[in-house]
Amino acid sequence: MLLSVLAASLLLSTAPASAQTGNDVIVEAREALKKKDTRRLAALRATALAERHPLAQWVDYWELSNRLFAAAPSEIEAFYKRWSGTYVEDRLRNDWLLELGRRGDLKALAADYPRFRMNDDREVTCYAALADLQDGKDNRSAARAAWFNQRDAVDGCAQLGTALYAAGTLNENDAWRRARLAVEAGRPRTARQAALLVNPQAETEIGNAIDNPVRYLASTTPRTRQDKELITLALMRQAGSDPEAAAASLGSQWESALPKDLAAWAWAAVAKQAAIKLLPEASSYYQRADLLAAKATPAMEWPDETLAWKARAALRVGNGTAKPRWQQVVQAINDMSASEQREPTWVYWKARALQALAQDSTEPAPMLAQAQEMLTGIAGQLSFYGILAAEDLGQPLVLPEAPAPLTDDEKKAATREAGLARATQLITLGLRNEGVREWNFTLRGMDDRALMAASQYACERELWQQCINTSERTKAEVNVAQRYPLPYRREILGNARDTGLDPAYVYGLVRQESRFTADIRSSAGAGGLMQLMPATARWTAKKIGVSFNPEHVTQPDANLRLGTQYLSRVVEDFEGSQLLAAAGYNAGPNRPRRWREGPVMEAAAWAENVPFTETRDYVKKVLGNAVIYSQLLSGPATPSTAAPATPLKTRLGGTVGPRVGPVPAVEKDLP
Repeated sequence: MLLSVLAASLLLSTAPASAQTGNDVIVEAREALKKKDTRRLAALRATALAERHPLAQWVDYWELSNRLFAAAPSEIEAFYKRWSGTYVEDRLRNDWLLELGRRGDLKALAADYPRFRMNDDREVTCYAALADLQDGKDNRSAARAAWFNQRDAVDGCAQLGTALYAAGTLNENDAWRRARLAVEAGRPRTARQAALLVNPQAETEIGNAIDNPVRYLASTTPRTRQDKELITLALMRQAGSDPEAAAASLGSQWESALPKDLAAWAWAAVAKQAAIKLLPEASSYYQRADLLAAKATPAMEWPDETLAWKARAALRVGNGTAKPRWQQVVQAINDMSASEQREPTWVYWKARALQALAQDSTEPAPMLAQAQEMLTGIAGQLSFYGILAAEDLGQPLVLPEAPAPLTDDEKKAATREAGLARATQLITLGLRNEGVREWNFTLRGMDDRALMAASQYACERELWQQCINTSERTKAEVNVAQRYPLPYRREILGNARDTGLDPAYVYGLVRQESRFTADIRSSAGAGGLMQLMPATARWTAKKIGVSFNPEHVTQPDANLRLGTQYLSRVVEDFEGSQLLAAAGYNAGPNRPRRWREGPVMEAAAWAENVPFTETRDYVKKVLGNAVIYSQLLSGPATPSTAAPATPLKTRLGGTVGPRVGPVPAVEKDLP
């Protein structure tokens, strides 16, 4: 209700009277765009402009972008002038630059490109580099970087690659390395595009190696370097679906047939996929890749993601008594890029590895001192590993002191930001995607104080996603109240009490699931504060004996009741483990049931080995959030229903391993 009132007041203060009832124009225009109803969209654009609606620029953008393929440059320039300095101006420029690239008008693209403020489109970057290349500018280094940084096999980067290869700026080794990196990243089209630079006539052969690796390996005989490169790509592709079969094939036949560098690449790919599938052989496969890499020239450079899984596989070694391969952990982290080594994850695990290796060293002091310095450097950060490092050092979690209150002038500056007002209105109208983009564009260049003011603007309007995410952008000043708000306090504490859940854990999970946004829906169909799938909500309602309506998913009271009831069953199914329950809530209970099989591991190492990137990030953030909320809820004004502050290590629970004894699932049909 508060959000609706504020949205109404926003319209009253920013729009002429004719726009007071004109929001339907915006919603209908978005629907017309979705249906590609050109005539209706043009009519709605005219209405929005005539009424001077505060969001008319969006309808103008939708209408023009819908027919951009036929637009004239004069129309584009008129649009730029009409909405100068706004998000839609830069959004249309992004679209227009891509259109100019597709038209082959690189001269016009080069003229407009310097005005592209976001400059975050990889294909546009490739087109711009190609334009400079054709204009005779010496941009080889930047052009190579743009080509290597592409993700998908887009036209602009394909053209750039062809031009660079023809000019000798890229060579065969570059093309094959890009192909291997693309296969490693699961982007077969990009791999095919890179390989075709070397031999455009080998399209069928390249396609077979990438699309039908098992068949290709069974029918090929290596004669040339190209054959061996394709065999390597095929082995890497096979490893993605069956690393054990790829390892057997590589060990029995292909390792001896390939040069050392390619054999090392193949083993590293097999090792990574084995690690993702939590196979016990993964660490040994990495060792085999290292032995071959040591004999190869030039020196091998693995992608950071491959090295990350090398470290995780080394942490996973053991059966409850065996130690992780700490030396391999250190080696993997040392080989990462400098930026990756600075990530708290790898700072923490390298410090832990150094501490373990110091126990068997004749000179432990330097390693222990380095480990202490590394842990101290991240301790106190409001993150999973920052909290864990502080606990390892015996330091209590101390939340940052509140920054100086915002001044009236700082608050007023935020209310005068037209982009924030438009974003708020878009979100209120249900156009969340557009609203979030408008909001984030407006934040560019803001300092900490301005960001906190923008965050407060969002908090006061119950735009909790923008409240939290905006506050998280500050660097020197940290406002915990903005980053970890306590909306729905009565409902969350009450439902936690009724289900026997730790309220801080529920808060931590809701913050990660939805940022306390009641009407948000995921691409998979989950909705509401606790992001319930309709089938899960229906199952839970049946279990607790209440009627179910699909609208309950996005109704805060119903969502929290059903969500906590479901979460309590997941926690019980995992014998009270908050770590396993968080993984089960995100990925479904069956997956962590499988993931816990294997060696008995330190819980933090198990969390780091969760195979799904999303779920791995999720469980760490939920538990880190819970520690912070535990402290916020345990203050002097906390109701008696709140739980005392609980350390992260207690929440993790020591170790994770297979179930001990015949402990059946609480709910055999738990979704």
